[in-house]
Amino acid sequence: MSVRSYTKLWVHLVWGTYNHEKSLTDRNLRKRLSQYLYEYSETKNIYMRINFVNADHVHALIDLPTNISIEDTFHLIKGSSSNWINKEVSYKFLWSKGYGAFSVSESNIETVEKYILNQEEHHRKMNFTEEYEEFLKKHNVIINR
Repeated sequence: MSVRSYTKLWVHLVWGTYNHEKSLTDRNLRKRLSQYLYEYSETKNIYMRINFVNADHVHALIDLPTNISIEDTFHLIKGSSSNWINKEVSYKFLWSKGYGAFSVSESNIETVEKYILNQEEHHRKMNFTEEYEEFLKKHNVIINR
């Protein structure tokens, strides 16, 4: 076997719009942004299995490459997509500063994929803030307020 670095690190990424504003209400814009996220990630050698763009937040499932940190991944994706959105809309668009990154085991990939695909139905029952707090509790993240 050759001496190389190998990883398989599935990460569920979640990030929101500035002040949780529903600033991505145009369905066509969200669809184009979703495609942009796939294409941009590919240029950075980040495999994005799936993403879903909501009006106020995004979910994505990626396989984190060996040469990039989670923080750098968010910096690249949020920065580039914010730039792209601002070229597409007539208002000033911003992402929030924070983000969530949650590890996913290989055996749960399909479950997370279904969860991401089912965002519209899911958000009929709870808003983004409620969803995010649920994620933090589920992953035993302690919130320092």
